[in-house]
Amino acid sequence: MAGKKLKNKEADKKVAEAAVKEAVKEKSEVMVLPEKKAELKVVETKAPVKDAKPVAEVNASDVKESKALEDVKPVKRGRKKAEETATPAKRGRKKAEETATPAKRGRKKAEEAAKPGRRGRKKAEDKEKKESKKEDKGTEVKALKKTRKTAKTASKTEVKEPAKRGRKKAEVKETKDNVEQVAAMINKEITKEVKKSKKAAPEKKKILFVGSEVLPFAATGGLGEVLGSLPKALAARGDYDVRVMMPYYSDIGEQYRNSAKYLCNYNVGLSWRNLYCGLFELKQDNVTYYFIDNEYYFHRDGLYGFYDDGERYAFFCKAVMDSFYFIDFMPDIIHANDWQTALIPIYNNSKYHYDIKLVFTIHNIEYQGQYDLKILPTVFDLPPEAGAYVEYEGCINLVKGAIETSDCVTTVSESYAKELEDPAFAHGLQDMIKKNNWKTRGILNGIDAEGYNPATDTAIAHNFTSTDFSGKVQDKLELQRLAGLREDAGVPVIAIISRLVAHKGLDLITKAMENIVRNCEVQLVVLGKGDRKYEDYFIWLQNQYNGKVSAMITYNKDLSRKVYAGADMFLMPSKAEPCGLSQMIACRYGTVPIVRETGGLRDSIVDCSYGEGNGFTFADYNPDDMANAIYRAIDLYYNNPEGWDKLRKYISTIDFSWAKSADKYDEMYSWLLGR
Repeated sequence: MAGKKLKNKEADKKVAEAAVKEAVKEKSEVMVLPEKKAELKVVETKAPVKDAKPVAEVNASDVKESKALEDVKPVKRGRKKAEETATPAKRGRKKAEETATPAKRGRKKAEEAAKPGRRGRKKAEDKEKKESKKEDKGTEVKALKKTRKTAKTASKTEVKEPAKRGRKKAEVKETKDNVEQVAAMINKEITKEVKKSKKAAPEKKKILFVGSEVLPFAATGGLGEVLGSLPKALAARGDYDVRVMMPYYSDIGEQYRNSAKYLCNYNVGLSWRNLYCGLFELKQDNVTYYFIDNEYYFHRDGLYGFYDDGERYAFFCKAVMDSFYFIDFMPDIIHANDWQTALIPIYNNSKYHYDIKLVFTIHNIEYQGQYDLKILPTVFDLPPEAGAYVEYEGCINLVKGAIETSDCVTTVSESYAKELEDPAFAHGLQDMIKKNNWKTRGILNGIDAEGYNPATDTAIAHNFTSTDFSGKVQDKLELQRLAGLREDAGVPVIAIISRLVAHKGLDLITKAMENIVRNCEVQLVVLGKGDRKYEDYFIWLQNQYNGKVSAMITYNKDLSRKVYAGADMFLMPSKAEPCGLSQMIACRYGTVPIVRETGGLRDSIVDCSYGEGNGFTFADYNPDDMANAIYRAIDLYYNNPEGWDKLRKYISTIDFSWAKSADKYDEMYSWLLGR
């Protein structure tokens, strides 16, 4: 190792001596140009000594640099010796500076000849020459002093830096390193803040709604209204990723079919059957909708009422559970609705075991999905042990099974949740509801306040607001013309928009309505379809009281809005009503509701006869009480026009939107997820 160092030293010495001889020989050419001097200065101050190239690698023409490097080399042996050996470097630099003086003098003269006023005042040419000589001499002395000072400083830096073994580097290098360190610190802090921000931002709750009908795609009643509005209301909050799944019915309009995107297809095993399933996607209103396709099951005229409805919706539920293998979405919560989707929590409990929470909503407990126990393995593809959940009173009861296997059970109003513990409302499931009342809660539905807005509704002839009802008068005359009634703005119009079935209170109407129409100056408009006996009754009533009664045995969405807008009163005497939406929509259009105090009707409408309220109500399910409520409404209309006008304007401002209901659903979901 020592031999190698000696060898290198001798080689370096020879190179340096050769360089000196060359400099003496070519004295006039050795003078360092400004560009070279600047370069040498950078070499001396910027590059750390420990990283300097060996002298043997330096160009022989760079006498100054070679000399400095030669003298720096022995620093490793000790600081004192390095200082002694640094003297030649100083001499070499001094000599270089002295030889450089003529170049400076020549350059100075040229510059002053070109710019005589450089020093701020103009002088005579002869004086300028004398001053120039003095100035050059002074400049030379100053330059020499400066050179010596620089050499001394450089020598100290070059000597001391290696002795500290990297503790300090050259100034430029140190600055660069400091910048890099600061940049690294800043990047570190930014990374911390980003991570902190990500950690602080709550993860969106992933909710999948599953239902047999959804507006605006396909619907027959309140269930479709709910699944058309609640997902949008939750998505609008910003902290939910909301998806909806429904069957791909042939009833779905072409405008939606053309917009739906095909995703994939897969086979669904249902007992011995291996069935095709297509999956389509459509995004709107910040909600992603999925459609489960199977033409055999869903390409039919209508949604329900087929002999194999149990098998159809068993396939649908299994297709939903299998879909998570094919879409980039695993929900935190699946929210199933009514008996058609009751198998969702049952399947998860017995076959799939996904780590998800299950919510089941009872919209109408009258329909429970009841079947013979024999078809448990064949139609529903359930193992024998699942019978413990679905068996009730000797048969399969899908709603009972869903109540047992769900993490939370909801109903669509607080009153209905309490009523379900009563045999008069529970249709045999009261004991099961009582057993699980710890996880049962009622949340009143809302309506799409933007969709049902008389100020912007394109389905009505004349728009109006809560402060200007002039358009409603025109809508009333339009309805009378459309329904074949006598056109008279002064006569109150009572409207019924309903499925014509018993639990909607049709028995009360058939017993009392003829007397009301015969004895009062009033008109009746009926819109809906259902049981044949009720359809026939209204057709008969229309024939008996032509010009006062109109029976429109159909259902049309746009036509229903014309009825809401043109009528003065809205009759809804339900025997049982889990929630009801029609009474809320009627209020939105300034049409005063007349309802029985049950379920959601009790929670949304308060009688106004004895103080503040938003309609007329009756408690007992009998025709006389219903008739009395109608008479009170007619009396206010005729005998207190000011009070009537005040009432209808007030009810049109009540907030029945989904925003309030969505808050309560959010509370429930947060409770389930613990966040």
